[in-house]
Amino acid sequence: MSRIDVDNLLSQMRQMTAQIQTPRAAPEGAAGAPAQGGFGALLRHSIADVAQNQLEAGRLAAGFERGVPDADLGRTMVAIQKAQLSLSAMNQVRNKLVDAYRDVMNMPI
Repeated sequence: MSRIDVDNLLSQMRQMTAQIQTPRAAPEGAAGAPAQGGFGALLRHSIADVAQNQLEAGRLAAGFERGVPDADLGRTMVAIQKAQLSLSAMNQVRNKLVDAYRDVMNMPI
């Protein structure tokens, strides 16, 4: 198992905390941009975005399958790929968080 540089890890965690806590202007049209709430709020917002991408892709795919006149194959395929990519990214983030949790729990005190 690799050795973790605790000082470097703490420094990175402080930088990420500072980035999360600085208010950012939400892009126009962005509904429900996360307010200052820390990592938990950011994670909840990201999961909600992934769920929204999945719902949108399903809605567009169902409309295309039903033959809705304004259904566009290109837009539907892009939405499906976007949903798959966001789900894959969320899965990778989850795996990294679990690995980090295991590393922290296995650290000697």
